[in-house]
Amino acid sequence: MADRAELQYKRVLLKLSGEALAGERGFGIEPVVVDELTDEIRSLVEMGVSLGIVIGGGNIVRGAIASKGGRMDRVQADYMGMLGTIINALAVQDLLEAKDVETRVMTAIRMEEIAEPYIRRRAMRHMEKGRVVLFAGGTGNPYFSTDTAAVLRAIEMESDVVIKATKVQGVYTADPVLDPTAEFIPTISFQEVVQRELGVMDAAAVALCKENDLPIIVLNLSDHGAVASAIRGERVGTLVS
Repeated sequence: MADRAELQYKRVLLKLSGEALAGERGFGIEPVVVDELTDEIRSLVEMGVSLGIVIGGGNIVRGAIASKGGRMDRVQADYMGMLGTIINALAVQDLLEAKDVETRVMTAIRMEEIAEPYIRRRAMRHMEKGRVVLFAGGTGNPYFSTDTAAVLRAIEMESDVVIKATKVQGVYTADPVLDPTAEFIPTISFQEVVQRELGVMDAAAVALCKENDLPIIVLNLSDHGAVASAIRGERVGTLVS
């Protein structure tokens, strides 16, 4: 295990999108992609990082989209999305444990047959013992995104940083996929993110980070080793603080 003293951030909350598990298909779970992702996560554990993970459910169902146009009740759709995050967490847990990484899935919605209920003190203890904790089920409440859940759990776990792993290099002035003239922003304040509506995270999540002085690093998950580099304090992606 690496010397933890070399790490800029010793306790980290890693936020992954559900789509990250789907690969090129864009939906469902692609085992090859999850295999690569869990290799990356294992390398962080070997560095001595105390790690919590929140995974979205967009590869299965997105509550806000499912309810658009009144086709589905928003509350019902959001609960479906929360169940999607639990499916994703179980998939990642399975492959991590196959690689001898000790994990726990903790859910905001009680389902003791497959995962532990989220209890803050128990989660803290798991992390102190070096286990990767996968926080599933969002906040357990509709109308709150998994971004907000990630920040909430990061604060509760006394994490040093939230790392949001996405499909782009960091924060841009516009969506770089849609606008080729979009400019990369290496550092930005919480306030500017909200004022410019840059879509790093939803406003509630950014506000929580600002209130609790919790930095966010946005980086590209497909860049091998990027998360590890950011944890060591190297300049990777965009720092929001």
